[in-house]
Amino acid sequence: MTQNLLDRIVLFGRMIKFSHTVFALPFAMAALVIAYENHPFSWLDLFWIILAMVGARSAAMGFNRIVDAEIDARNARTAIREIPSGKLSKKEAVLFVSGSSLLFFLSAAMLSKLCFYLSFPVMFFLLFYSYTKRFTQYCHIFLGFAISLAPAGAYVAVTDTLSLGIVCLSLALMTYIAGFDILYACQDIEFDQKEALFSLPSKLGAQKAMQISSVLHIITFACFLVMYLVLGLHPVFLIFLGVIGILLIVEHRLVRPDNLSHIHIAFFHINSVISVLLFAGILVQALV
Repeated sequence: MTQNLLDRIVLFGRMIKFSHTVFALPFAMAALVIAYENHPFSWLDLFWIILAMVGARSAAMGFNRIVDAEIDARNARTAIREIPSGKLSKKEAVLFVSGSSLLFFLSAAMLSKLCFYLSFPVMFFLLFYSYTKRFTQYCHIFLGFAISLAPAGAYVAVTDTLSLGIVCLSLALMTYIAGFDILYACQDIEFDQKEALFSLPSKLGAQKAMQISSVLHIITFACFLVMYLVLGLHPVFLIFLGVIGILLIVEHRLVRPDNLSHIHIAFFHINSVISVLLFAGILVQALV
């Protein structure tokens, strides 16, 4: 029985791509480091903030898998996902999403009334993303916006307010996510066109879509630089920022319109390193 339970947990983790948490979580943690520089640290608040982020992301990813189950089943690349392949039922996924949503709302309520009130529009944006590729080619931007609420939410949970520096951090995350989501969508150009689904690659072609992705990542880097100036961060942060800039260039050199063979290296490995470097840079400059 214990082994069966562990197997189900692993399946749910694969369904929501739990390993991809490394993309946005370090941004939220970076926002917390910035917040705690001028506000009292609380282990209890940190605990509820982490639970809120886990609940929100799990609900959003699980909902996306439910909504896209039939589409995923027709796509050779995604047919092996847990629901289309029959490893998990839609009923199980619905229960998982419901539980994750409750965890998010409960965690927000434990932080403050403001966080609880804001949790509802946040959840709406996270769930609504799953429908955007049915009517707009700018679904990547909407995804970036939904995920960019993570660092802003973490900062609000501690300070009950926002700052220009955190807005820059959120904008950086939005363009960062949107940029590499465009690259990832290049894998499904023919399928999206066949299914009348919307994405920038399927509407504009891989080359133009990748150019837009490059512009978005230039904006990402610019937002990091403005954040550095606005928050008055220690110059040591510039070392990490320089490495991030180099990795963004490498990512776009690896993925070309006529060669998508390195998409997984660019999407997961390089982006994971970028996110961790951002958090490390914020943490190190705070310690210095």
